[in-house]
Amino acid sequence: MKKYIVFVLLFCGIIANANVKMPLLFSDGMVLQRNKGIPVWGWADANEKVEVHFNNQTKTIQADKSGKWMIRLNPEKAGGPFELIITGKNKIVIKDVLVGEVWICSGQSNMEFQVFKTINSDKEIADSNYPMIRHFGVAQDLSGKPKDDLKAGKWEVSNKENVGNFTAVGYYFAKKLYAELKIPIGIINTSWGGTNVETWTSREAFEKSKDFKTMIADVPALNIDSISKLYATRMKERVEKIQGTPVSTENENTFKEASFTDAAWGELNTPSLWENQPLGDLDGIVWMRKTITLSAEDIKNKATLYLSKIDDEDITYVNGIEIGKNTQWDAKRVYEVPANILKEGLNVIAVRIVDNSGGGGIYGDAADLKLTVGSKIMPLDGKWKYKVIVVKTALSPNSYPSLLYNAMVNPLVPYAFEGVLWYQGEANVWRANQYKKAFPLMITDWRTKFKQGDFPFYFVQLSTFNEFNGNSKVGSKWAELREAQSETLQLKNTGMAVTTDIGNAKDIHPTNKQDVGLRLAAIALNNVYGKKQVFSGPTYKSQEIKGNQIILTFDNIGSGLTASDNSENVKGFEIAGTDKVFHAAKAIIKNNKIIISSDQVQNPVAVHYGWADDDTEINLFNKEKFPASPFRTDNWEMITAKETYKVSK
Repeated sequence: MKKYIVFVLLFCGIIANANVKMPLLFSDGMVLQRNKGIPVWGWADANEKVEVHFNNQTKTIQADKSGKWMIRLNPEKAGGPFELIITGKNKIVIKDVLVGEVWICSGQSNMEFQVFKTINSDKEIADSNYPMIRHFGVAQDLSGKPKDDLKAGKWEVSNKENVGNFTAVGYYFAKKLYAELKIPIGIINTSWGGTNVETWTSREAFEKSKDFKTMIADVPALNIDSISKLYATRMKERVEKIQGTPVSTENENTFKEASFTDAAWGELNTPSLWENQPLGDLDGIVWMRKTITLSAEDIKNKATLYLSKIDDEDITYVNGIEIGKNTQWDAKRVYEVPANILKEGLNVIAVRIVDNSGGGGIYGDAADLKLTVGSKIMPLDGKWKYKVIVVKTALSPNSYPSLLYNAMVNPLVPYAFEGVLWYQGEANVWRANQYKKAFPLMITDWRTKFKQGDFPFYFVQLSTFNEFNGNSKVGSKWAELREAQSETLQLKNTGMAVTTDIGNAKDIHPTNKQDVGLRLAAIALNNVYGKKQVFSGPTYKSQEIKGNQIILTFDNIGSGLTASDNSENVKGFEIAGTDKVFHAAKAIIKNNKIIISSDQVQNPVAVHYGWADDDTEINLFNKEKFPASPFRTDNWEMITAKETYKVSK
């Protein structure tokens, strides 16, 4: 009997080991890239013979000593559905396979942003029955080393049941491509909110970069468990050094009380994510407190507390009494303060914030951070006291470089595709100047890894968002990041969709993703698919100084320059002399050039256009209704010039 059991176990083990296994990308409903060689790969027993059959092709390959194998099918024309059949010691049949155009969609939250959150989403979802459009959602995952396969993911057909959770930018791009090309379109969505560009870049790329090789030398090449333990220790030590007190939950129950003394606590600018402040990348639990003074007359009135938005969860107290809580990271917090809680004199607002991943803290529009008592408005923006009491031991995507490349990009290699759509940068605004090197490095890295030449890489320039009230006078991190994105166009076969006119200065996640997708599609249709059209707004070319005027020349003017509101004056221009002080300027369109002047600047040397976090009012377009990208004509030092990427030590 024992011999029989051993035999059965051995036999089952042999069968299990013998099975050919495919990456998750190769599954029912998949879309393969047309007109290119089609890599098909997987795993089997060492030296096992594997046969792949697709349409009218049949090819065989022998697995290597480790069991890995890959064949390359000949290019196919658009069509389907087909079956992809892989046979080794077992047989796998992948059904409903289409051949068409495949695009990878990646970045942070604005690429992750789903269709159901966009404007007119009900109408869009109702009109989503496009079985030739398919979406593959890559499950979010981290890894300290490159992985061979994804954690999870599946192909889904565009319809009313599925489309709501598709990447909105990718879907609206795909929908436009399908309308024009009438062939299958596949989008592979690998994105994660709040992530920086460094986590999407491979270790090898950093090691070969003169700008980053010193940084990466300090990053351990360990498994994820070892990295997690090391990260937790380093993060706790770093936070304690910054806030000047231990990371501890001791006496936490007293932090909500008005009688508690928070003089030893640190301070955070509020509203603003703490990732954009010295506290940096932190996931955990943080208490924040604000002390205000009310008069006897104030407390007679109805009171409402507005806390803008809180990422991720909060429990809010006033004078020790809980008045509200929420677990939705992007929901506005509006809490009624019950009668008899407020008192004459000092009052304390205490908020216990839990941040699970990505950005954390009180963020949003400063005007939405206030206490109203009757008709009186008391602004609450500015310095808030804080104390970190828990540092999450689990890694976040930004804990170390390459974590998302390893887990969410490397498993896609060497899948054939046409190009990449990218929407990211918000998490890099603090070191915008260095983004001029980090972003092109990542693009080049992906092109090197996929070995498909200089494939199209189209990205979205950051929209308006008034995070720091930045402008020409105090400097603007967001403007500097946009400049870094513009300069990335120097890389071959890149394109940029400008979105200055469709953002929301009060919301880092604008809901108009339809126009974003359409503008990316316009670039692709012109550059890749031969549908010649204007696909870009005006871009700065040169300046000529004539007396007290500066004359600007532009590329990509289409059929002519215009102001979006058809006014004679173009908004958003500033001019400065050698003192580097910028003044609002008069800007007139003449012969498709812009003439800039100001009575306050008699000897101008430089111009800014849209140089602010919030550039909502700028209105220079071409007549094809594409907005001009913000720019500057000087090369004066940026406020992020000395900020660099650092790994917690």
